[in-house]
Amino acid sequence: MNHQEKNSVAVIGAGIGGLSAAYDLSQAGRDVTIYEASDHVGGLAAGFKEPHWDWTVERFYHHWFQTDNHILGLIDELDWRDQVLFPRPVSVMYHQGKFYPFDSIPAALMYPGLGWGINKIRFGLVGLYLRLTKNWPPLEKTTVDAWMRQWAGNQVYEQMWHPMMIGKFGEEYASVVNMAWMWARLHVRTTRLGTFLGGFQTFADKFADHLRQMGVTILLKTRIEKIIPEPDGQIALITDDGQSHGFNQVVATTSPGLLAHLAQDLPKSYLNGLLSLESMGAVVMILSLRHQLSREGYYWYNIPKSAGFPFLSLVEHTNFLSPDYFGGDHILYIGDYLPQDHENFDLSQEELQARFVPHLKKFNPYFERDWIKKTWIFRTKYAQPVPLVNHSKNIPDIRTPIPGLYFASMSQVYPWDRGTNFAVEIGRRAAKMMISDKND
Repeated sequence: MNHQEKNSVAVIGAGIGGLSAAYDLSQAGRDVTIYEASDHVGGLAAGFKEPHWDWTVERFYHHWFQTDNHILGLIDELDWRDQVLFPRPVSVMYHQGKFYPFDSIPAALMYPGLGWGINKIRFGLVGLYLRLTKNWPPLEKTTVDAWMRQWAGNQVYEQMWHPMMIGKFGEEYASVVNMAWMWARLHVRTTRLGTFLGGFQTFADKFADHLRQMGVTILLKTRIEKIIPEPDGQIALITDDGQSHGFNQVVATTSPGLLAHLAQDLPKSYLNGLLSLESMGAVVMILSLRHQLSREGYYWYNIPKSAGFPFLSLVEHTNFLSPDYFGGDHILYIGDYLPQDHENFDLSQEELQARFVPHLKKFNPYFERDWIKKTWIFRTKYAQPVPLVNHSKNIPDIRTPIPGLYFASMSQVYPWDRGTNFAVEIGRRAAKMMISDKND
């Protein structure tokens, strides 16, 4: 085995969480090596670029909120805040065949799906309460379904929140997700949405280059096959070329299921905890179009599955950012959260196009198939953790039972929702523990 110095640390995964952990560990004087199976950094926030584009496009749509203090604070530390943009695009809700703006309290109150009178008042009061209260633990003892029906009323819930729950978690989980998850979504979100100059991949690449300048080693296209605790207290990482590398400390920023597969020496109780965590996958089709789809300039369409659409959301990226960044192409996302065994994970690009594309005429009657210049499909089985009632007791400890092995993933940011902001938070929290444990 290739034994390392006592200050050596490995990070498994070069997503935003892994890069953030590496940043703090390197600043604390650790010798850091990042292992990444793919050929790029960025994880689920990674993007791609056509030759005639100036910007990258994220594989899975991403943006920041103005309240995302962890990622924006990191960007401030790096002195890159002048490269953060906060446009204000328009999001819309579907009701009886039409779309209505739904990106502010006044717009929400004018939304006809709520009816008038008491329902508007209940909707407003519930929204206000959830934005103001910080006391979320009692909310995890009940479901979104039960709490919203009690306080917002059946009509408000069924018009507003139930379609989102079905879209996000499917029939299987929609009625059992706990209310703390909904609180976290409504408590901090803003109507202005942010991105980085050049796209999220540009940010990730720039961050990785900064880490390299700090002395961090980033090994791309290097898959970890096993994590093995050694008798001398080191952690051995077996790479896909059969080599064994020993480290003083290791932090895995993978999915819970992947960590369970890699570290089979973990005690059964911790392994079972990892394997019991439920999550939804995501399938995203991206189209580059010759023309703008939304004639009103809408950015984000929230679409109820009950309306007959075979997807949850339609996002016209170039109504958020100028098509000029993409060589005049209009970029469209068609996205869905799905159970991990859903057939859309196995269908070909042509089969998915045949399923999705005919519905685009409902957004613009002039749409024709020859508007499509190019299509991309991206899929991940691990996109949205499913938090059940009393979920806080199910969160895996960052310090695993194997001394020196740590775990930092989006399954642990609860009650907050997954995203780059809380990837930074969990990565830095793990790094702080690792630094503290080594100094004790």
